[in-house]
Amino acid sequence: MTVGERADITDRDDCERLVRAFYGRAMNDAILGFLFVDVARLDLESHVPRITDFWETILLGAQRYSGGAFRPHAELNAKAPLRPGHFERWLHLWRMTVDELFTGPTADLAKAHTDRVGRAFYQRIEAINGPPGAPGPMVVTRHGPQD
Repeated sequence: MTVGERADITDRDDCERLVRAFYGRAMNDAILGFLFVDVARLDLESHVPRITDFWETILLGAQRYSGGAFRPHAELNAKAPLRPGHFERWLHLWRMTVDELFTGPTADLAKAHTDRVGRAFYQRIEAINGPPGAPGPMVVTRHGPQD
């Protein structure tokens, strides 16, 4: 392969390359960067192996990732409500990063999976937040005597 040619995603190194490129872009993005840097205070070096496990499992069947991917997003939303524009930007940056680095069926799967997951996550977040213009997320508190 010569410089400028793109191949498909075939191994863990490719997954890590994609993850690092995406997060490098997202953390510096004018719309999303504050969520990663200021709100989540993402430690990229500790996050990369876990999210690489996720993508290696999804794309290559590695069975390395266990756990739920939604919870961290719900926790982030509790700190700074996520809006449709955040999800659209996230999807755009992901697709752009995949297309710059890779081409082929597995790269297409990476984009299709992110579209499905991103839209499902947004629907769940929207159910938590309520419609646009509604007050922030409902917070459940405990009243009365504490045990």
